[in-house]
Amino acid sequence: MARSFHTLFSSNTKQLTALGERLRDARLRRKLTTVLFAERLGVSRDTLNRLEKGDPNIAIGTYLKALRILGLDQDIDQVAKDDVIGRKLQDRDLPPRRTIKGRSTALELSTPVRNAAEPAIDVESHRKRNQKALALMLKLRSKEAADGET
Repeated sequence: MARSFHTLFSSNTKQLTALGERLRDARLRRKLTTVLFAERLGVSRDTLNRLEKGDPNIAIGTYLKALRILGLDQDIDQVAKDDVIGRKLQDRDLPPRRTIKGRSTALELSTPVRNAAEPAIDVESHRKRNQKALALMLKLRSKEAADGET
């Protein structure tokens, strides 16, 4: 099957040109000749020249291999790492939050809504019962600790 080539937007062409220049600068800082770098990369010097000029027809794998040889392959992990637009689109498609009296704060959503038909809860009696249970647990633990020491 014949390869098809698509023209890029001018901004993408500028980005590839800048990437090629940065790869060339990185190669020169490491004092690698074009012959040695092309050999390590497994391409011809002509292909390396096109890569350093940002040719869009060079395979992305070749760009990645060049980054790897230069020790810059971890930089590729930052590409599209934080997809702000995608997250906003995803959040927009989420089902709407339940609201309580027109508000939807997390605190209000975590607080159960009491049905008017249910009897009101006597908070004070619950507090006293919890304090008694806690006191009983502490007594049992201290008794177990005392029995273990003798």
